Amino acid sequence: MLPNHAPYVIAEQFGTLATLFPNRIDLGLGRAPGTDRLTMRALRRHLAGDRNIADEVAGVFKEAADRLQRWTRELLLTRDARDLPLVVVRELSALFLVPQVAIKVWGVASEFAGEDYAQGVSDGAASFAHALSLPYCGANTGLEAAQWVVDPASVASIALIPLRAGIAPQAFGLLVLASADPGRFSADMGTDFLQRIGELSSAALSRLRPVG
Repeated sequence: MLPNHAPYVIAEQFGTLATLFPNRIDLGLGRAPGTDRLTMRALRRHLAGDRNIADEVAGVFKEAADRLQRWTRELLLTRDARDLPLVVVRELSALFLVPQVAIKVWGVASEFAGEDYAQGVSDGAASFAHALSLPYCGANTGLEAAQWVVDPASVASIALIPLRAGIAPQAFGLLVLASADPGRFSADMGTDFLQRIGELSSAALSRLRPVG
């Protein structure tokens, strides 16, 4: 396989699929050079008479894209900005089968300051979010954000996604994905898909921020 693909690309794609479909994706590495006829048929479609393997992979990516589209559609259809954080959380949990999801935002317009999602964030948690250039994935080591979910005691692994307005250096929120499975969110997983989730969430939630 690897002679036909960049290893970094393989790692990122595997991490994305493992995030979307926990316990359904395995990555096998062996000594085969990846240039036998069957492998070439699977990897290089212009030589392939049998496209079953390629079609399977394409189907998995299509399912992921469909779920992302449905999630984004729900955000676009949300008329009241006040409801957006709840929609982000609800639809992420339902569509991507994440056991626990939470969100906190700060620096919002005064009319949203009284909402639960705009309260209860310490300066330390906000500073942690500011420092994240990429989503944090790994074990729950007693992070404050793990306390924002419904059942914090059950959280074994966690993904923390900073929310930013465009390219602003300071975060205005933090999205929390949590699981009782220690391997669901690991330090060595790819984060490309989580970054896309963060960008879309940030764009939608910018409606909560003060104008000007």
